[in-house]
Amino acid sequence: MKFVVITLCMFTMAFFFDPWTPLVFWVGVLLLQLLFSQIDWKKWLLFILPFVIMAFGYFWTTLLFAKETTGPIIWSFGSINVTEIQLDHALSLSFRVLAFSSLSLLFALTTNPDTFILSLMQQLKLSPKIAYGVLVGFQFLPVIKDEFKQIQQAQRLRGVVQKKNAFQRLLATRLVLIPLLAGAVRKAERSAFAMEARGFTGERRSSYLHVITVGKVDALLIVLFLFVLVLSCTNSFWLG
Repeated sequence: MKFVVITLCMFTMAFFFDPWTPLVFWVGVLLLQLLFSQIDWKKWLLFILPFVIMAFGYFWTTLLFAKETTGPIIWSFGSINVTEIQLDHALSLSFRVLAFSSLSLLFALTTNPDTFILSLMQQLKLSPKIAYGVLVGFQFLPVIKDEFKQIQQAQRLRGVVQKKNAFQRLLATRLVLIPLLAGAVRKAERSAFAMEARGFTGERRSSYLHVITVGKVDALLIVLFLFVLVLSCTNSFWLG
């Protein structure tokens, strides 16, 4: 349900182009994170930093290169004139990036991948073939990361010198990617054979060992998200 609500919020925000709607929504998402989540804020700040830089980039590029330059001039610097419409568009894009990124991080940092896949299978009737494929892919990520480091260390032991130039290091990664991809294909084949040997056919199940249900806390969070969404969409009425 969290995935459906967050998707609904993002889809709704895409139709509002004023700066106040994404700003109010972004502040509401931050308040929900502060009050109800237990995320690592240091990790959150590390992940949000690139999106803040992106939002700032959207802001100043929209101010300088906007097509719509009509309206009253509110700020001028040399030959650069910033109109009220340009400022509204720049703030709207910036706050929209921050709102979408905060919402995405809220979902990513508070969602267990296994529980999420089981919820998609049980509540949204996702095909088990797709669900287990995505789940195996999630489980392979840390394994591939460890294998990447092991291949690099093995190549250094065999005398492969690490390049100092960044472009040369980028080209040298192909020496690591080829054995890495070969190992990933072998692991994927072994996983497929193991699932078939255990009776996996891809058909839908009538019962599950771990049943995912919508509880009172889920219903409360859904109501809070919808309240923040309605509050941000109707800001023109209560902000004046």
